[in-house]
Amino acid sequence: MNVLFEEDGAFKVGAVLADNTTSLQVELPSGKRSKVKSANVLLRFDAPAAAELIEHAERDAGEIDIDFLWEACPDAEFGFQEFAADYAGHKPGPVEAAALLLRLHSAPMYFHRKGRGRFRKAPPEILQAALAGLEKKRQQALAVERMAGELKAGTLPAEFPPVLAELLYKPDRNRPETKALEAACAETGASVPRLLHRCGALADTHEFHLGRFLYEYFPAAKGGTDFPPCAPPAEPPELPTAEVAAFSIDDAHTTEIDDAFSVAPMSDGGMRVGIHIAAPGLGIAPDSDLGRVARDRLSTVYMPGRKITMLPEAVVEQFTLGAGKTVPAVSLYLDVAADLSLRGKETRLERVPVVANLRHHDIEPLFNEQTLANGLAEFPFRDELKRLWELATVLEAGRGQSTNTPQRKDYNFVVDWDAMTGDGPGRVEIDERPRGSPLDTLVAELMIVANATWGALLRDAGVAALYRAQTVGKVRMTTAAAAHEGLGVDCYAWSSSPLRRFVDLVNQWQLIAHLQDRKPPFTARSAEFLAALRDFELTYAAYADFQRGMERYWCLRWLRQQQESAVVARHLRESLVRLERLPLVLRVPSLPALERGTRVRLAIEDIDLLDAECRARYVETLAVEGADATFGEDEDAE
Repeated sequence: MNVLFEEDGAFKVGAVLADNTTSLQVELPSGKRSKVKSANVLLRFDAPAAAELIEHAERDAGEIDIDFLWEACPDAEFGFQEFAADYAGHKPGPVEAAALLLRLHSAPMYFHRKGRGRFRKAPPEILQAALAGLEKKRQQALAVERMAGELKAGTLPAEFPPVLAELLYKPDRNRPETKALEAACAETGASVPRLLHRCGALADTHEFHLGRFLYEYFPAAKGGTDFPPCAPPAEPPELPTAEVAAFSIDDAHTTEIDDAFSVAPMSDGGMRVGIHIAAPGLGIAPDSDLGRVARDRLSTVYMPGRKITMLPEAVVEQFTLGAGKTVPAVSLYLDVAADLSLRGKETRLERVPVVANLRHHDIEPLFNEQTLANGLAEFPFRDELKRLWELATVLEAGRGQSTNTPQRKDYNFVVDWDAMTGDGPGRVEIDERPRGSPLDTLVAELMIVANATWGALLRDAGVAALYRAQTVGKVRMTTAAAAHEGLGVDCYAWSSSPLRRFVDLVNQWQLIAHLQDRKPPFTARSAEFLAALRDFELTYAAYADFQRGMERYWCLRWLRQQQESAVVARHLRESLVRLERLPLVLRVPSLPALERGTRVRLAIEDIDLLDAECRARYVETLAVEGADATFGEDEDAE
């Protein structure tokens, strides 16, 4: 006696060695013996041999028309042997019954299993839906195969342009386009960006890197970089006009002018120094349209050649401290004695007349360490700048800071978008500008005074604020007025850039409410306040990473643009070097063991703008020229 039985979802056959009523001992064609429950036995037969039954049944099952089978079977639940008799027109033999069982089992869309050897035909509407789905999958598989073939041939499929950003930055693996792209990449060995670049989808490598950032932080679904319709700022309250002539100090491309200064000589040889900060907080409320926009963006995004402002351009223009305007401001006045000691401080809400916007490239040739030592020539605001610089050096010393500390260099990136190069639109110029110039010291020290003073004012008044704290070298955001060890101050609340940082705008709202004797918008434990702190810290760090990444990209563009084949760099650690001419760090595997700061010459072998990588080779060690570069920086001295 042989049996056909079901085990683990599969049909098996074997010869019965012993029948114990509820179970059988069966020997499979392979020789393996198995214990089979009687309930799992579907068919008992004497002939043919067990192995032949399966072989013949599988052959005959393939010849059965499944559509005819579905039409012929009863609507009610049925057993396969019953239906086999109807189908064959006589008592079915073992092969006929087994063939029908295998065919029924192989078509779950047509026949639903209801038990061992029992089935029920699928209702017509369910069957049609299943068949349509199957056809859709077949067509999709054909489309995937076609698209993959086009990609391998260097042609962009017509389906790709509408979903290109998604394919590049956040692919959905259920989409046929993604499946085709992954298949083509696997067969060609190319990365997704590289393959799409070959197909002409990434003609501009700059847009590829910018697009990745925009896709995550400024998605098209939220309007991209465009601002939503917003009600205009409220008209600021009536404020007194300060009797000062304020001036700002910024680089040539700054449009969000947050801070300006004024100097009024006193009869006793002292002076009254004004630190004037733009006051968008007087016209923008936290729950207004513009307040929500600022909360969403959290900061202006900077990158070489472009920026994405936190506030709309018209709003920035309304509150920026532009020359010739009298604008609302939060002013901190320092009463300074003739010996440059501080005699008192006062904070006011007022309108400030701005008479000039000084630019670094105009002033630094006239006002620098050398001209200060040799005697300043005549130029506008010469005396005011000199007095402020003298005060700044005293303030710096009072914080325990050394004026001889080496400073990391700054680099100005200027992109001419009208110029076309072999790498796409944009010709870049990169100018080196050492930090720590008298102008830098002047601005940094006055900003530190303002941020520390207002942070302490809010702390002492019991008004919540968002602080920058540094302990054990780690800088973090906090709601507690903790010390900033790096700056040497008891507390430090960013308040000097409310046009471009949301934290500064929040602190300004709190400060204005305190000065106007109103209830502040936020408390230290409010969910909105804590969420703003968390979101700002994460987003601000991401924006900074993006800026560094784009600066790296433009450094590589500059090397290609200048056709640089050899560069000089300084060793950082292990196989890392920093170029002397550019803010670019490279990994050079061929670099020998060297002391930190050692100068080396490198050969540029290849630059990949898609991956933003440069392959360089060590050539020789050079003599050290001048002081070693320093690699640290203080981000909070603003």
